[in-house]
Amino acid sequence: MTLRFSRICVIGMGYIGLPTSAVFADNGVDVVGVDVNPDAVESINQGKPHIVEPELDVLLRKVVQANKLRATLTPEPADAFILAVPTPFKGDHEPDLSYIEAAARSIAPVLQPGNLVILESTSPVGATEQLSRWLAECRTDLSFPHQTGELSDIRVAHCPERVLPGQILREVVQNARVIGGVTRKCAQAASNLYKVFVKGDIHLTNARTAEMAKLTENAFRDVNIAFANELSVICDKQRINVWELIRLSNLHPRVNILSPGPGVGGHCIAVDPWFIVTSDPVNSRLIRTAREVNDAKPRAVVEKVKALAAQLKEPVIACLGLSYKANVDDLRESPAVEIVQHLAHDKVGELLVVEPHINALPKSLDGTGVTLADFDQATERANILLLLVDHASFLAIDHDVVKDKIVVDTRGVW
Repeated sequence: MTLRFSRICVIGMGYIGLPTSAVFADNGVDVVGVDVNPDAVESINQGKPHIVEPELDVLLRKVVQANKLRATLTPEPADAFILAVPTPFKGDHEPDLSYIEAAARSIAPVLQPGNLVILESTSPVGATEQLSRWLAECRTDLSFPHQTGELSDIRVAHCPERVLPGQILREVVQNARVIGGVTRKCAQAASNLYKVFVKGDIHLTNARTAEMAKLTENAFRDVNIAFANELSVICDKQRINVWELIRLSNLHPRVNILSPGPGVGGHCIAVDPWFIVTSDPVNSRLIRTAREVNDAKPRAVVEKVKALAAQLKEPVIACLGLSYKANVDDLRESPAVEIVQHLAHDKVGELLVVEPHINALPKSLDGTGVTLADFDQATERANILLLLVDHASFLAIDHDVVKDKIVVDTRGVW
């Protein structure tokens, strides 16, 4: 069965789905982007991205004007379907696959023999096989790879995204890709699709290994960040400058300690390791501990600020940054948001939040008394400066302006 990809349908127009769609469209493929958010659909069809990503606005406007990309609320027939939907966890850290299931059931009615379905969402081991089963439940007239192997009417594969927000348009093209098929032919079909634009090496494997590879990458980073974050807490107690300590330790040719921060955020590193832990809680002791260390870091920052604020009659705290990393608007799992929530709940003082990439505070801060302020206003009024995100606009601060203020730098950049 030879697959041609003149038209694809991408489910989920978020931080991964929209850039991926735009790149496919820029390489000559007709793309239908599907999202449940009518405002996002309308914005995309006007050539205006509803997310912040460098150069995406220019590319999106180009492909929309060329009629290569349009957005809708419901899936349409295509040669291939890419699912790029959220995969959060539930309150007990169990994976929540409801978005994948909903996406599967939404595309099932328009599937045709010869179609390829790819799961890009970072997923627990076994999710791609489960996707195949959900599709089969909806379309008993078609065969799927978990049923008939290489003879299936529909190909199903997993190709996890491996991009860094802020550099997505470059990395989605240049980075190596791992593609795991439910069968060998499924993997090869997916490889043929990504070869449309991917310049990095493409490595084929089975679906379960591809799923685990993405989880392993993020768990590795999480463990190493946890070491740095744990060091920072210890150094605070020992009155040691952790940034100097790490710089000196890294002079060793085989040591490369990462930089600590206020915690770990984003949809990947803060979430994915739990998928491994829940799949094998007995043997994932180190991964679980790293998650617990990183999850505890925001509270350590809060306690440090509270101790400093207690020395002031009327503390006014400028909280600089809300996103989970520098120079993006992404607030998912952001430790900065959690820190501001705790400070507000504990009534530590007046809170002025500066986040240049958003126009309104997130709903989680509604009714907390927190004020969204501009940088100059906040730094002038505050007597405590709490740097939570190392946005480029924060790095060139005039140190004469802040020399009489209490500074808490969680990023080690001032």
